[in-house]
Order: sequence, then structure tokens, then C-alpha cells
Amino acid sequence: MSETALKARVTAAPSGDANRWKALVFIALAQLMVVLDATIVNIALPSAQQDLGISDGNRQWVVTAYALAFGGLLLFGGRIADLWGRKRAFVLGLAGFAAASALGGAATSGSMMFGARALQGVFGALLAPAALSLLAVMFTDAKERAKAFGIYGAIAGGGGAVGLILGGFLTEYLDWRWTFFVNVPFAVVAAAGAYFVIREPEGGRNRSPLDVPGVVLSTLGLVSLVYGFTRAESDGWGDAVTVSMFVASAVLLVAFALVESRVKAPLLPLRVVTDRNRGGIYLSLGLAIIGMFGLFLFLTYYLQVVKGYTPVKTGFAFLPMVAGMITGSTQIGARLMTRVPARFLMGPGFLVAALGMLILTQLKIDSAYTTQLLPAMLLLGLGMGTAFMPAMSLATQGVQPRDAGVASAMVNTSQQVGGAIGTALLNTIAASATTSYITDHIGGAAARPQQELVKLQGMVHGYSTAIWFAVGILALASVIAFTFVNAGRPGSTPVASGEGVEDELPVPVVAH
Repeated sequence: MSETALKARVTAAPSGDANRWKALVFIALAQLMVVLDATIVNIALPSAQQDLGISDGNRQWVVTAYALAFGGLLLFGGRIADLWGRKRAFVLGLAGFAAASALGGAATSGSMMFGARALQGVFGALLAPAALSLLAVMFTDAKERAKAFGIYGAIAGGGGAVGLILGGFLTEYLDWRWTFFVNVPFAVVAAAGAYFVIREPEGGRNRSPLDVPGVVLSTLGLVSLVYGFTRAESDGWGDAVTVSMFVASAVLLVAFALVESRVKAPLLPLRVVTDRNRGGIYLSLGLAIIGMFGLFLFLTYYLQVVKGYTPVKTGFAFLPMVAGMITGSTQIGARLMTRVPARFLMGPGFLVAALGMLILTQLKIDSAYTTQLLPAMLLLGLGMGTAFMPAMSLATQGVQPRDAGVASAMVNTSQQVGGAIGTALLNTIAASATTSYITDHIGGAAARPQQELVKLQGMVHGYSTAIWFAVGILALASVIAFTFVNAGRPGSTPVASGEGVEDELPVPVVAH
């Protein structure tokens, strides 16, 4: 094709569906529901455990059952969205998530709760990649894409903290069951709106036969990986089952990569992950999430156990981080992503977040919220919001429309696996440091109040030790973003609106 004809074809490409901004409202609402659910259940867990008679040994399954199903099935969910159509997968995912949430709210036993959480994970794995890939194929104009992904990124980043507030209110003033029931109106409104408003672009489906061996190997490999880290948190890294899970995961995922390189219609086309920019984004996002998930957990316990905050007050204490994420995503990331290369937003963004983490390494029992936690949370939010914005946009840009679902699933997979790793890794480091501190100092505490003080000091020491590791992980994420992500401005490349166009419009790589 000649250069003139190519330019004409790009110019003639539609800028997007007329209802795309209305569609964004319902896509964002669905994303908010999924992100809220990740933290809102944690607030309700102690009350649910008591009501349903769940033992301490089994309570982790309320979180683990969801994580295993969600993390293990994300690639499959992304492929189903490409095969069935993203709108259909999105609506079906919402309906299933709502039904599973209602089942969880009505649970009368621990096993019923575990089953409901696993079902939520199954439908979440269908819903999440469908939502992100809908944005990828509906917003093709550079500036509009920046705004859309800015809103989406702010919700993805800040929704977890909002979940702490909502979960605190519902648990404290109503009942833990409402932390599940609240998903139903979210899902109904989002599904109804999506059904009537979303018009998916034609020609973007991948109707190739389903890669069954790929589905089996990837699902088992990811489930083994997530379960390995989850078990390491409770049973230790040297536990026989933990080690066997990691070995099984490595074998299964290597086998998956070999299968994908040879089958005609792979579940995960290797071109999606071997691209330098997307590979760098998946890796740096996963690392950043490792640091963030551990931090949410530590700060929640620090504020409630050490400082004595109520669940509601704890949720409000996280608001500056939410404000920082929204500002970084919509005001910094969205405004600059069409003007500067993505790495000049992602790299500095992760460094600013690392600076916020660095402040928290100095936590003490009597640390003041306004002079230490507040500035740290603002920096964390600003940095993460600025980095997430271009990362989410670039991760789905330049892929063929038929691969949009699975490319979106990889974004979610890196976040989900990163969350599982972060919670287990940093929790283990914190617990080990706490135990060592208490062992070294408890001998000098004769009276009971002094012993309690040593235990609290040990807990805070454990948190600050683990946060040092989080600082290093975020710094590594920044280095990877600077090194691997070398594409030009995220909005500088037209996004293909139909199958086959992408082959003629390669993503330009701009050296800086």
C-alpha cells in the first residue's frame, strides 16, 4: 500500500462509536465494583468468620478461593471475550458476578461462602479483561483514549481504598452481608447500561478454535503459582506443599509457552507478550502491585491495631491516596501521555511512589498522621496514578483487535499475580522481623503493659522492614519501565479499528 493511500485510510478511520462516553460510565462502574470487592470483603471477614463458624485455619479461603479462580482463569476469560464478543462477555460477567455476590451475602456456612467467592472469581475473570478490551477498541482517538484510560486508571488505582471506607460503613452500621449485596445494584446498572449503550466495533473477534491444551496448562499453572504464594504466607516457604506448588507452576507455565509457540491458534499469542513495550509494562505493573498490596495490608493493621482507628476512620485515612491517584491519573498522566513517551511518565511515577514508601519506613508507634502518613499517601497516590495511566493504555495499544481481550487479560493477570505475591512475600518478611524483634526485646519487659508495648513495637518494626523491600521493588519497576518501554507517545499510533489493518500500521519505536 502506498504512503498516500495509507494516510487516507488512517484519516478515514472512524474516531469511535457515538455512545462511547456513555459506555465508559458503565465500564468504569463495573471496574469499580470489581476493585471494591477486593478490599471490601477484607473489612467484613472477621464478622463473617464469627457468624458462619469458619475456623482460623480456613478463613483464608474466603480470599484465596476468589484469588485462585480470578487469577487462574483470566487468560481464558480474555480469550472468551475475543471469541464471543466483548459486550456479550462483559454483560454475562456482570450477571454472574451479581448472582455469586448474592449467594455470598446469603451464605449459611463456610463452604457456601467459599463456593460463592470462587464463582465471583470465575465471572470476574470474564468481566475484567472484557471491560479493558472494550475501552481499547472503542477509543481510537489519541486524546480521547488518554481521557478514557485516565478515568479507568484512577478507578483501578483508587477503588481499593474506597472499598475500605464502604466496607467499614456497611460492616459497622449494617451487617457484613451487605458487603456482598452491594455488588448487585452496581452490576445490574452496569449490565443494563452496557446492553443498551455499547456498540462493539465490527471485525474485531477472534473466531479461531479454542486452544484447549493452552487453557488447561495456563489455568493450572497460574492457580499453582497463586496458591503457592498464598500457602507460603500461612505455612512458610519451606513447606512441602508450597515448594511443590512452585515447581508444578514452573513446569506447567514452561509447557504452556512451548505449546503456544507451536499451535495454530494459541490462547496467548506470543506476539502479545514478546513485544518489548508490552512485556516491560506487564513486568513493571506486576512489580508495582507487589509493593502496593502489601502496603494496603500493613497500613490497615497499623491504623486499626496500633493507632486504634475504627474501620470507618481507617477508610477515610486512605482518602488522600485516592485523591493522589485520581489527580495523577486524570490530571498528570492523561494530559501528558499524548505529549511525552510513556517511560517518562511510568519511570518517574514509580520513583515518586517509592519516595512515599521511603517515608513510611520510618513508622513508629507514635507517628503522626498529618506529618508522616498523609504526605506518604499523597506521594504514593500521585506516583501510581501517573504511572498506571499510560501503562494501561499502552498495554492494549498496537495489538490486533482480535487479540485485545487476551492483551487486556495479561494486564489483569500481572496485577492479580502481583497482588498474591506481594501479600505473601511482604507479610512473611514483616512477620519474621516482628518475631525477631520481640524475641530480642521481650526479656527486658517485666510488667504486662511493657510486654504489650514491645509487641506493638515489634509489629511496627516488622511493617517498616517489609516496606524497605517494597521501596526496592518499586525502584526496580521504575528501572524496567525506563529500560524496556521505548515506544513513542502512547497516543501517537492510530489504533486499528478492524482486523488486518494493524499489519499495515506497525507501532513506531522512537529512540530517546
